Amino acid sequence: MYYNEHTIIYHNGEFIKAVDANANLYDTSLHYGYAVFEGIRSYNTGNGVKIFKAEEHFQRMEYSANAIGIPYPYKNEDLIAISYEVLRKNNLADAYLRPIVTCPPNMSLTGATSSQLTIAAWEWGTLLGEKLVRVKTSSYRRINPSSFIVEAKVSGHYINSILASKEARSLGYDEALLLDITGFVAEGPGANFFCEKNDVLFTPERGSILPGITRATVIEICQSLDIEVVEKQLSLEDVYMADSAFFCGTAAEIIGIASLDDKKFPKNWTETVGALIQEAYKNLVLEKQLKPAAQPA
Repeated sequence: MYYNEHTIIYHNGEFIKAVDANANLYDTSLHYGYAVFEGIRSYNTGNGVKIFKAEEHFQRMEYSANAIGIPYPYKNEDLIAISYEVLRKNNLADAYLRPIVTCPPNMSLTGATSSQLTIAAWEWGTLLGEKLVRVKTSSYRRINPSSFIVEAKVSGHYINSILASKEARSLGYDEALLLDITGFVAEGPGANFFCEKNDVLFTPERGSILPGITRATVIEICQSLDIEVVEKQLSLEDVYMADSAFFCGTAAEIIGIASLDDKKFPKNWTETVGALIQEAYKNLVLEKQLKPAAQPA
């Protein structure tokens, strides 16, 4: 699904075939999840293949590495150029890029003294598909910000996401919604959350969430369209009373939510603020002219 015998990746300073890449079974990252990564999209735009917000993604990867003590001796402008080369060597346009910084063997539970870099890419559709998704509130809580640096995109954090998503799907839902440690709404396993009430968007405030780059893009779009966005603590009752809701993330892009805990959102998706933002986001990543559009009544 992600590679074949012809796939080229960048691994520890050189372009090699993915099937020829080697990892050390004693790497700290394998044993303890001590690694940082990014998920980045490229699009076949009218102006050629473009990586969306590449600089912001690599800046976040640098922040994440520094936050948990992983050496980051890389120049982000070089990593952006390498990423475009990975796309070119694999003849990819609409693709998903995965840069990851891992750590060599060290079983002493101390910080790393060196790191390793890999950049891979593959064709991939949207994370949750194109249809509205049915969501279940997870019995798992978002990781405690007193125990982890939640704003860093750390590999080990995603065990929490896997458990929540696996639980929701085993119960017949498409995805999960996690609450924070105090019981307020946090985010999806791999996406941020917004809900709409009376044409105003609400989203959980920072503190227990990974403040996504797509989340920031949604807020920027709202500013350009004069749509009010409120960042606050949201209770489940707040969400149940909302008119509509959506997830957003690099992999998920903008995906509408049909229901939460079998409570359907009453507003027709095509008439929501979320649908307007979904269209604006597509235009943005494809570098198309934003079409003038009336806000939902």
